[in-house]
Amino acid sequence: MGWTDPVRPHGGGRLSVRTTTRETMHRRTKAKAWRYGIYAVTIAVILVIVLKADWGKLQEAFFDPQIFADQFPKIITQAARNTLIFTFFGFSGGLALGLLLALMRLSSIKPYRWAASTYIEIFRGLPALITIILIGFVLPIALGVRLPGTYTAGSTALAMVTGAYLAETIRAGIEAVPRGQMEAARSLGMGYGQSMKTIIIPQAFRIILPALTNELVILLKDTSLLFVLGTTGATIELTKFARDSVGDTFNGTPLVAAALVYLAITLPLTRAAAYLERRGRKSR
Repeated sequence: MGWTDPVRPHGGGRLSVRTTTRETMHRRTKAKAWRYGIYAVTIAVILVIVLKADWGKLQEAFFDPQIFADQFPKIITQAARNTLIFTFFGFSGGLALGLLLALMRLSSIKPYRWAASTYIEIFRGLPALITIILIGFVLPIALGVRLPGTYTAGSTALAMVTGAYLAETIRAGIEAVPRGQMEAARSLGMGYGQSMKTIIIPQAFRIILPALTNELVILLKDTSLLFVLGTTGATIELTKFARDSVGDTFNGTPLVAAALVYLAITLPLTRAAAYLERRGRKSR
């Protein structure tokens, strides 16, 4: 008599499902307990700070109402305005450069791919501060020319750094568009360039819109590095404005004022990025 397969007990599948469900509930319980533990520790730390802090000295050193009021309106009309101008030019230039580099990375021509890859690796590897120094000081000395315009050096440096990061973001967006879109466009008689311009790139930008918004926020904060170029009343940005005010008043209140202005600018952008990301997930 040969061997026979053991008979599976009736209801074995149900037992397996119950076990899996029990394990899932156990993991969720552990995650919830860990989360509540973090909340408890955070609240305890905040309470210790609140109870132990010398609020009188803090108010005097960082929240002086008169010094805070003295920052306005120049912190808006001068410093914030320049920060936004540098951000606009840096992001616009970086977006154009990033699109060009992304298309070169995707090109079938090897020298284009090598040149784009080299640029991206170099400027993603260098700290933004070093790039700003190279563009603002080393390049003019090497070429024997001075970059024209008040905002040119800072905006150019920011655009070169941003372009390297946006190139990879845009490339990923283009590759995320289904290949059938290109095939359909070519079957309608469109050339490669026209297909990219009218079909692929618009869809790619829709996919990467949240990432572009996040990069814009990062760039806005990176404008604080432009202090190394030296500033005048026409080019001073938020962080340099606050630092100069701290030196004049020997008080940290200007830094708090600058932080609030940064938040007033960046919070709507980060909320917009989160909204676009949720909307993108739903549309898929």
